[in-house]
Amino acid sequence: MELTNEERVLVNSELNRKGKSLLLAYVLLIFLGSLGIHRFYLDRKGSAIAQLLLSVIGWITVFIIIGFIPLAIVYIWLFVDLFLIPGMVNRENEIIEKEIIQSLR
Repeated sequence: MELTNEERVLVNSELNRKGKSLLLAYVLLIFLGSLGIHRFYLDRKGSAIAQLLLSVIGWITVFIIIGFIPLAIVYIWLFVDLFLIPGMVNRENEIIEKEIIQSLR
């Protein structure tokens, strides 16, 4: 069933209000990425906790050299996230849009 123009305008305004921002996701990745904050923002709690734990464990054990291994994993993961963020933001916004449309019905 197609949305009317009024419903589409309402969905777009709600999506602008509730949707995830690509720019904010990148800012969080750049400044707080090793803590997984960008993944918490994009509702990827499991991987966000994994990044946070790897970073904390890495920094706690860095003085005995072994901490460089989890830190290396985190920073490689962050590099990969540079390319995954747009898809994650789009998927999250699609989910939000579907929820908005369901609430209209």
